[in-house]
Amino acid sequence: MFKKGFLAVAAVFLLFPASLARAQEGKLGVTLDLTYTSKWLSKGIESYGSKGGLFKTIDIDLYGTGFGFRVTHRNATSSGYVDNQRIDYQPYFKGLLFDGTRYLTKYDISVAYESYTGLDRHKANTTYEWVYAFSWPKLLPYGLVPGYIAHYEYPAFSGEANRKNVGWVHRFLLGYDMNVPELKNPLKLSTEVAYYDGLANRVSDWAYFTAGISTKFNITDNLSFVPGLYHQLTMDKSISKHKDITYTMLSMKYKF
Repeated sequence: MFKKGFLAVAAVFLLFPASLARAQEGKLGVTLDLTYTSKWLSKGIESYGSKGGLFKTIDIDLYGTGFGFRVTHRNATSSGYVDNQRIDYQPYFKGLLFDGTRYLTKYDISVAYESYTGLDRHKANTTYEWVYAFSWPKLLPYGLVPGYIAHYEYPAFSGEANRKNVGWVHRFLLGYDMNVPELKNPLKLSTEVAYYDGLANRVSDWAYFTAGISTKFNITDNLSFVPGLYHQLTMDKSISKHKDITYTMLSMKYKF
């Protein structure tokens, strides 16, 4: 796990000089996000059962350098999941590679400390989660955009109750922006299929497929509303006992 973290940190430092140059031109950016989801499917798992979730996020962009830090508080919308309240502390680094070519690559590398505030740390599933996200907006024809996200999760402390919660999840995505004359912003069509690779002692296998549609409505120059509708087809019963799961996500975003 330390080798994977070292490689990510090394990549960040190799790109640091370009980020420093951008810092001289950029400004501090802050985005507030309030998201309601009718079900929280965390890597395909119904984390709050049949309950909805409410996520409050502050995202700080450090002067356009690619470096940033976000904090997210997650809780269920009704009783029964008090101990599942969680705060994520997540520094990240994002940017572009191979700009100006067909192989333009967008990347977003982050590590989150996921803390369950209602439980003692040795009883909670407190973890570190590395997230490596990539997309290639010019690689395919017809506006199709492939993407790949890898999650690697492991316990934050020794002696935790869920100390075997170690492993990978690989997500393969394909998106398309469909322009509609009546809408200022495009309809975002998305699909993804996920492969569990050892996380939480689950059998390594294809886990779920999700399709979705969303768009953005600009309320003011700084405030936007993003509704989305999604459907998950579960392929592994250890992920969810429900084969078909439909849920909505509604987000309000304010950017300073």
